[in-house]
Amino acid sequence: MRATSPSVRSRLFALLTIAALSGLLGGCGYNDFQRLDEQSKAAWAEVLNQYQRRADLIPNLVNTVKGEASFEQETLSRVIEARSRATAIQVTPETLNDPQAMERFQQAQGQLGGALSRLLAVAENYPNLKANQGFQDLRVQLEGTENRITVARNKYIQTVQEYNVLARSFPTNLIAMMFSYSPKASFTVANEAEISRPPTVDFGGQPAR
Repeated sequence: MRATSPSVRSRLFALLTIAALSGLLGGCGYNDFQRLDEQSKAAWAEVLNQYQRRADLIPNLVNTVKGEASFEQETLSRVIEARSRATAIQVTPETLNDPQAMERFQQAQGQLGGALSRLLAVAENYPNLKANQGFQDLRVQLEGTENRITVARNKYIQTVQEYNVLARSFPTNLIAMMFSYSPKASFTVANEAEISRPPTVDFGGQPAR
């Protein structure tokens, strides 16, 4: 039987080493990191899409409300300013590991949600707006968008939670350190709920300020 040449043995050894490493990495969660990292980026992209959809509806809402001459300008201005701040902050998949960036983004979006809630609540005091079909259509679209935001955000939170558990658990945390899979920042739902809480409106008097 012919002896195996050194070059063939080297190639066989390299292939066996690669196969062993692949099995080791797969068994220690490397493939799971890849999967969850991609899922979290896709989930984040959907969150951004829904927030952008809300932002795109606001100019038409503002123009419709402006048709009500007596509508309180402070409430309208807060929506415009909040939209400007929210659209100026972007958190890309590459910066999701920055909790401070996520907090700034979430705070801006929460303030916009709160300003919109106030505007829609105050609008109840204006019969002309309540009877305006364009305004009502926009209101329905905004409500639908808020629901989509909640669904997209919850999907992102769930994916990030799975990813972070993997990144912090043994022995997969060793793979995380080896390949720089750092824990990702998530939403603090309780804080955003507080920011977005609509104001109390007294329907028996003047619009709340």
